[in-house]
Amino acid sequence: MERITQAERMLIGGELVEGGGGEWSTSVNPATEEPIGRVPVATRDDVERAVVASEKAWPEWAARTPMDRAQVMNRFADAIAARADEILRVEVTDTGNTIRPMRMIDVPTAVESLRYYAGLGPDLRGETIPATRDHIHMTMHEPYGVVARIAPFNHPVMFAVARTAAALAAGNAVIVKPPETSPLSAMILAEIAKEVLPAGLFNIVTGDGRGAGDAIVRHPRIKRIAFIGSPVTGRAIQRAAAEVTVKHISLELGGKNPMIVFPDCDPEKIADAAVAGMNFSWQGQSCGSLSRLLLHEDIHDRVLKAVVERVSALKLGDPLSETTDVGPVNSEVHMKRILEHCAAADADGARKMLGGGRPVGKQFEKGYWVAPTVYADITPAHRLWQNEVFGPVLAVSKWKSFDQAVEMANSTEYGLTGAIWTNDIRDALRMARKVRSGHLWINGASMHFLGVPFGGMKTSGVGREEGREELYSYTETKTINIML
Repeated sequence: MERITQAERMLIGGELVEGGGGEWSTSVNPATEEPIGRVPVATRDDVERAVVASEKAWPEWAARTPMDRAQVMNRFADAIAARADEILRVEVTDTGNTIRPMRMIDVPTAVESLRYYAGLGPDLRGETIPATRDHIHMTMHEPYGVVARIAPFNHPVMFAVARTAAALAAGNAVIVKPPETSPLSAMILAEIAKEVLPAGLFNIVTGDGRGAGDAIVRHPRIKRIAFIGSPVTGRAIQRAAAEVTVKHISLELGGKNPMIVFPDCDPEKIADAAVAGMNFSWQGQSCGSLSRLLLHEDIHDRVLKAVVERVSALKLGDPLSETTDVGPVNSEVHMKRILEHCAAADADGARKMLGGGRPVGKQFEKGYWVAPTVYADITPAHRLWQNEVFGPVLAVSKWKSFDQAVEMANSTEYGLTGAIWTNDIRDALRMARKVRSGHLWINGASMHFLGVPFGGMKTSGVGREEGREELYSYTETKTINIML
């Protein structure tokens, strides 16, 4: 077995440890199906140890000034940046994501988020309320104490770090469960955190959802949990947590996101944006991917032709190659699920323009490969319109009237992201007010901006991350009434 990490250990209480049950989980390269590393399978006792360690660590951490916490968080960011290349190569090999966009996005976003929330920490403030004439009424924000983050497989380190930075800045200790199908970069993160952070402040427990994940969700002393993943798993987390105690759970879940294009747009520019918005570099495995392309009938044919040309030119291959545009999907389970969606689209009579199966060629005989796919003439009656594929599959449709476009855009259970393309600011804002999605771009696609809230409506989740709201979400409000 090729050795990817130096430690192959979890981080609990400031120590690199094996699982209490002595079991290991093997990670494979999705491009080749070859074993590339292993991680411990955490038990419920391991999770309990992580909780106890967090409970010991957070009071001292919360008692520090925000500037003291910021200095430590910035050292953590420096240490992660120093090993960026190592983390990058491990994540590319473990996830299947291609190296060029990952180099620009994943570790840099983790580092920038740590610095952003480190700087925002001193702004975590309460307020005074003039409720009465004779007394003083004020609020303050206190950390939950022990919080948990369950990270998804598509961007393991980015979500493990960028989406815990707010919790650390607010004075909490953190328990992270990395994804079971791409956990190896978290082992490097464990080494870094051990050297830089106070013992017990940042804990990493590996394993699957039924074991470590369920133990975290059901632990009565972890009151704040954040999860990114599928709606099915999000609902399961809510149910399991509710069986134990009342918890604050934020969820960023799936999306079947529309890109709505008005007839005054340049078809060539729209084609470029549609391919970028579909996130083919992540194999379409992003909750925010613009997987429904809604084209006005006047430009539909020209845009569709240009999109097919661009998608057919994408280069599949080794994710570590600088010339690769699309790599394999993350796991065999996801590959089979994506191919089932394509088969269902064929059965529904959708017009397949490109892809729809495994790519042809000897190098694709092993690994979890799905060819970049485009279907046309998709309507709300098609399963491909309603179901999140979470793969490199773009559904294209046409519309005629403004109201029809609104109805089509909102005709799924999802509401995470969306894009509106037009040169008329009135049409853009009218449409933005009508579309039931939590994060919209006008004349843009699939970009995140640090400090700007991100999250979904409807089945796509609850809560907002990436901005000031996320910092406050890791605190509880305490009200103090001073009777004069």
